[in-house]
Amino acid sequence: MTGEAEPMASGALAPAPTAAFAEPVARVRGWWTAAVVLANVGVFAAFLGPIQVLLAKQADVVAGSNKEFVFGLVTGVGAAVSVVANPLAGAFSDRTGSRFGRRVPWVLGGALGGAAGLLILAGAGAVAVMLVGWCLVQASCNALLAAITAAVPDRVPKVQRGVVGGWVALAQTVGALVGVALATIVGGIGVGYVACAVFLLLSVIPYVVRSGDQRLPAKERLVWREFAKSFWLSPRKYPDFGWAWLTRFLLNLGNGLGTLYLLYYLQDAVHYSDPDTGVLILTAVYSLCVVLAAVWFGSWSDRIGRRKIFVTWSGIVMAAGGMVLAIWPTWAAAIIGAIIIGIGFGVYLSVDFALLTEVLPNARDRAKDLGVINIANSLPQVVAPAIAAPIVKVLGGYPVLYTLASVVTLAGAVLVRKVKAVA
Repeated sequence: MTGEAEPMASGALAPAPTAAFAEPVARVRGWWTAAVVLANVGVFAAFLGPIQVLLAKQADVVAGSNKEFVFGLVTGVGAAVSVVANPLAGAFSDRTGSRFGRRVPWVLGGALGGAAGLLILAGAGAVAVMLVGWCLVQASCNALLAAITAAVPDRVPKVQRGVVGGWVALAQTVGALVGVALATIVGGIGVGYVACAVFLLLSVIPYVVRSGDQRLPAKERLVWREFAKSFWLSPRKYPDFGWAWLTRFLLNLGNGLGTLYLLYYLQDAVHYSDPDTGVLILTAVYSLCVVLAAVWFGSWSDRIGRRKIFVTWSGIVMAAGGMVLAIWPTWAAAIIGAIIIGIGFGVYLSVDFALLTEVLPNARDRAKDLGVINIANSLPQVVAPAIAAPIVKVLGGYPVLYTLASVVTLAGAVLVRKVKAVA
C-alpha cells in the first residue's frame, strides 16, 4: 500500500488508509526483530521461570503435602486473569493515542507491573500473597505481550512473517531457558524472583527506545460502544479465525498438560536426584531443538508459501514425544522426549504464528484479535491444573497424564486443516 487515495467506482476518491492500519510492505531490519525478540524473551522468562521452578518450590515450602493443589490454584487463578487481561489490554493498545505510538506505553507499563508482581512473590510466605503477586505478574505481562505480539503484523510484511515468526517463537523457548536458569542458578526462591524482575525490565529497553511505532490519528481513537462490541468474533462469520483459535488452544493444552508438573515428574516418577537441575537440563535441550526447528522451518514455510502442513506434522511429532514420557519414566526417556517435543514445538510456534497473522479479521484490531488468540495460550493454564492434579493424584498418575497430553495435541494437529484461507 502506498497510502495514496485510490479512485472509487463512482469517480470519488477513497480515503487513504491510516498508516497504522495499512498492510506493511517494507521488510523490517534485523535490529527491530532483535528488539521484539528480546522483549518476548523477558516476558517468557518472567512467566516460565516461576511456573517451571519458583512457584512449584514455593508451593512446596508453603503447603508441603498439598503442594500440587496450591501450585495448581495459584497458576490456575493467574491464568484466568491472563484470559481477560490479554485481549482487554490488546484492545486498549489498538486505540491508544500516545505520541510514542500504540504499543510502547503498554510494553513499558507491562514490564513495570510485571516486575512489581515478581517482587511481591519474592517475599510471599502465604498462599494469599502468592495469589496477589502472580495475578499482578499475569495481568501486567499479558498487557506487554499483547502489545509486542501485535507489533509483528503492524510492521512485518507477509512474505517475511515466517522468518520473523520463527525468531519471535524462539523467544518463548529462550525465555523459558533464561527464566529457569535465573530461578535455578542464582540461589533461593526470593533471589530468583528478583533476578527475573530485573531481566524483564532490561529486556524491553531496546524496543521502547527504537520501536518505530506508528502514532494513531485522533479520529481512530477509542469509541466505547464499538470497543465493547469488538470482543465478539463470530466463528460463523470468521470460520478460519475460529479454527485457528481452537487449534492453538488444543496444542497449548497438550503442551500445558505435559510441562506443568515437570519438576514433580522428575522428583516423584523419574526419581531424579536433583530435580531442579534436571528441569534446567531438559529446558536447555528442549530450547536448542526449538531454536533450530523454529528458524529453519519458518524460513522453509515462507519459501513454499504453505503453513498448515507444518502445523499438522509438528503436532504429530509433539504427541510422539509425549508418549515417550508416558511409557518410559526414566531420565534417558526424559531427554529423548525433550528432543522430540522441542523439534515439534519449534516448528509449530514459528509457522502457526505466521498462519494466525493471515486470518486476523481486521487490521484496526490486531492487538485485540491477537489477544483473543492468546486466550488459547492462557486458557489451557486454567484448564490444565484442573485436569492434571486429579490425574496425578488418583486417576493413573503420569502415564495417563502424558497420554492425554498426546491425544489432545494430536487433535489440534488434525483440526488445523479446517482453516481454508491459508495454504
